[in-house]
Amino acid sequence: MPEPTLYLFDGYNLLHAGGYEDARMLIDRLASFVALRGARGVVVFDGGGEDLDVGALAVRFAANADTLLERLAAEHRGRERVCLVSSDAAVRGTSGQEVRKISSATFLGGLEPIVHDESDASRLRDRVDEATRARLERLRRGLD
Repeated sequence: MPEPTLYLFDGYNLLHAGGYEDARMLIDRLASFVALRGARGVVVFDGGGEDLDVGALAVRFAANADTLLERLAAEHRGRERVCLVSSDAAVRGTSGQEVRKISSATFLGGLEPIVHDESDASRLRDRVDEATRARLERLRRGLD
């Protein structure tokens, strides 16, 4: 099955399943997830808050997140490959046959940790000969 182009996330469902301390941590992880896949995402939280976009991830708040997730799935399932991430059986059942469904626990279990490693980082100093490095250091110190 081809990779989804649109991910719909049940915000509080994922937040509680993943044991995140606050929504910002979850939003950062989801934004990285969709960016790495070249996809788009919408995470929907129940209640009030300020809608915002974090890269390819839209963060939305609604009086009833389930209703908005169902509507988004229905609007996009004919045009895109949609994946709904929620453990709510009612939302998953009404999203449509064309929509791929993943429980929050399954999604979080496959979510790779983000690791930042600069051990093999390319540094300018590693590509410049000693004489050039010395000249640059003199310029930096104002000696030339």
